[in-house]
Amino acid sequence: MTFVRSRALRLTAISAALALTAGAFAGSAAIAQDDEMELDGEGVSIELVVKEYINPFWIWMVEGAEEKAAELGVSDFNACWGEVDPDPEGQTTCIENALARGATTILIAPANAGVTPAVEQAREAGALVIALDTATDPPEAVDITFATDNFEAGLLIGEWAANKLGPEGVEEAVIGMINIDPSQPVVGVKRNQGFLQGFGIDVKDVTKWGDEDDPRIVGQEVGQGRQEDSVTAMELLLQKNPDINVLYTINEPTARGAVQALETFGKTADDVLIVSVDGGCEAMQDIEDGIIDATSQQYPSDMAGLGLEWGVRNAMTGEIPAPEDSPFYTEGLDIYNTGVQLITNAPQEGLESLTTEEGREICWGYVRGEGE
Repeated sequence: MTFVRSRALRLTAISAALALTAGAFAGSAAIAQDDEMELDGEGVSIELVVKEYINPFWIWMVEGAEEKAAELGVSDFNACWGEVDPDPEGQTTCIENALARGATTILIAPANAGVTPAVEQAREAGALVIALDTATDPPEAVDITFATDNFEAGLLIGEWAANKLGPEGVEEAVIGMINIDPSQPVVGVKRNQGFLQGFGIDVKDVTKWGDEDDPRIVGQEVGQGRQEDSVTAMELLLQKNPDINVLYTINEPTARGAVQALETFGKTADDVLIVSVDGGCEAMQDIEDGIIDATSQQYPSDMAGLGLEWGVRNAMTGEIPAPEDSPFYTEGLDIYNTGVQLITNAPQEGLESLTTEEGREICWGYVRGEGE
């Protein structure tokens, strides 16, 4: 099953650029590769395909895209998603329907390699295809990828946890890991392996999780990135070892589910150092409430906004800007890095971070809901 959203676009444009504090990532979803060119989306049809529509990350990617489409005057913007993550069949249906409707650009957060044939079909049909958040398998299946460096996102929270615990605490750590899906999507693998490496653990094969032989790791469970499923995942980890004192979570709904499970075992979040990824607006409150200790913040609205800009530019000029022309170009990566920032209210010496007050100003990227 696929779900489609095509609602009236809001006419008020959102201010584009949000600068972080000195030395941190500066995010802007309105940076054009040619500042003198005025982008006009009249006659342009763009489809956004996300993984699902439960996780706030995807909700805000859609929201950001809608706002940017309105700002650019895109004539036909549509959003579509699968039922669960991953749902390559659902995403394939989204792409097929978009092509039938005449979409000139497809923005997709690919579920896994199962959607690659549909992506290739879209390019063969003449559509510009841009990956968001997640690189396709293989990465060259699309024209452009705007995403977080997910290995760095994991690395940041791993380094923070190691610094927070100190050498003795690291040596005595009892680590639980809650990932997203047994199929090991590339985003999940990168975050997982980045965390472990940042914590100082030998990851063996960096392209997969679970082959580590470090006795400090209790186990690797999966929670589908959802709060309710992550309750069970954490319960399984606690059954293996109730003394877990460090917990890596793939995202913040996962962390919330894990804390629910801790409570059923007579524990609280104070008993476990919990780190996560996304840095959503709700997570700022989670950190202040002691549910999460640190998170790596990423910017889905910026990914979508940049994808829309490049889609409109391509429709107007027929050209795809060269990688080095992008302000997010990072040599050595197969993505254009839209940035990641460590958020915590317990800063560690030598690690650059933002407070929750600062993180709340930029959560989800350049489009945020009032009161979030």
